[in-house]
Amino acid sequence: MSADTHLPVRASRPRPPARLRPRWRTRVRSALLRAAPALALYAALRLGGMLSMAIWSWHAGKHPRMLLGHSWDAIWYERLVDHGYGTVVHSDDPTRLYSDLAFFPLYPALVRGVRAVLSLGFVNAGLLVSWAAAGVAAWGIYAVGERLQGRRAATLLVVLWGALPHAIVQSMAYTESLMTAFAAWALYAALTGRWLWAGTCAVLAGLSRPNGIAVAAAVALGAAWQICQLWRNRTPDSLSLRARQDWRLWAGATLAPLGWLGYVVWVGWQKGSPLFGYFRVQRRWGSEFDFGADAWGSVRNMVLGQEHITYPMTVAVVVLAVLLFVLLLLDRPPLALIAYSGVLLFITLGGARYFGSKPRFLLPAFPLLLPLAVGMARARLRTVVVTVGALAGLSWCYGTYLLAIAATAP
Repeated sequence: MSADTHLPVRASRPRPPARLRPRWRTRVRSALLRAAPALALYAALRLGGMLSMAIWSWHAGKHPRMLLGHSWDAIWYERLVDHGYGTVVHSDDPTRLYSDLAFFPLYPALVRGVRAVLSLGFVNAGLLVSWAAAGVAAWGIYAVGERLQGRRAATLLVVLWGALPHAIVQSMAYTESLMTAFAAWALYAALTGRWLWAGTCAVLAGLSRPNGIAVAAAVALGAAWQICQLWRNRTPDSLSLRARQDWRLWAGATLAPLGWLGYVVWVGWQKGSPLFGYFRVQRRWGSEFDFGADAWGSVRNMVLGQEHITYPMTVAVVVLAVLLFVLLLLDRPPLALIAYSGVLLFITLGGARYFGSKPRFLLPAFPLLLPLAVGMARARLRTVVVTVGALAGLSWCYGTYLLAIAATAP
């Protein structure tokens, strides 16, 4: 009797054919390699900005790490990480009451997780999350730009985003980089027909910031447009494929607003008004929607010489954003990009108070930079280098001013 007749033998699992094996690792590696030059340039821009700020901070006797990780809103996030929700700060103004319910939960949850795993303090954990999110955001921005306009324009799109006047905020313990990361990948997923991924990223963006609703609007409207196109072009031979695609479209569009709506309703429930409670919290912070009346008053005061030096830069950034949105519309991009940029711009222009922070609120609106990136991609290399150098210098100097010199929050 041979040995193989009485010893148990475990049948090996058949190896799938090479053409059926998952290739997502190869695709991710290839995409990352294509984006590597853009990511390297972005990292150089942000390192230069932080170095400039650090040199001035040390000269002024301030600690740059604390300016980046423990200033203004970052202090509120630290309280959320340490104690959860429930902090209320009273003001001398009886109409103001500052509640931490105004801050969305995803960023402090991620910082708490990183701090627990790596045993870091809040500042280090918060900066680590923000810097990682900024890198993921830059990669997503490149992916969107490459999909629409090619590699050269995509690289310049990332560079322009990293050289914005308020780009120093991308390196702070703030939430703009986190929201931009999810927004960029949600838009890329929508552009490539991955609607479940788009909806999931929209949920996470909606849990990151109040204006994360713009991502949900982009995914929902993009999905609705795609559904209309599928039904308009339907043929008997494409019915089964269309049915499968419709399911993902509907699922992605349904998922998209759940993150933002979930938190807003939860806060409203805590305040006894599920629909309006969150907006009452924001109103007590002085943040509400007045169709730009307060912004116009700030511009008038600036002209009369009664406002902070940051206000001229704010006016310039907002006016440029409006012009770039018009140029974006003229290029007829996909509806998802129009909806995303338009909602962000509408919320920023119409919001009351915090006029000097409006450029920060527009940081996630990277599609507005597409017309500039396309124009620069057609220019000579010398022109591009000079332009990027000038923008980087402005960004570094203004970021240093915001954090190390100005007495106002960015």
